[in-house]
Amino acid sequence: MPTVNPIQVQKYLKGVDYPASREDLMAHAEDNGADEDVLDLLDQLPDEEYETPADVSKAIGEIQ
Repeated sequence: MPTVNPIQVQKYLKGVDYPASREDLMAHAEDNGADEDVLDLLDQLPDEEYETPADVSKAIGEIQ
């Protein structure tokens, strides 16, 4: 799987109301036109509530 830049991911998550679940993040990214690589990456995140964009970036760093 190609490595996805967390900054790239945040572009698709702009405007998310935190805290947000993995499903919330995926739906928002899809609505903002995220490609399959980004959606696949978000789908691999642990199923938990993310409090901030930094929490999402940290989780992405742990799975890549």
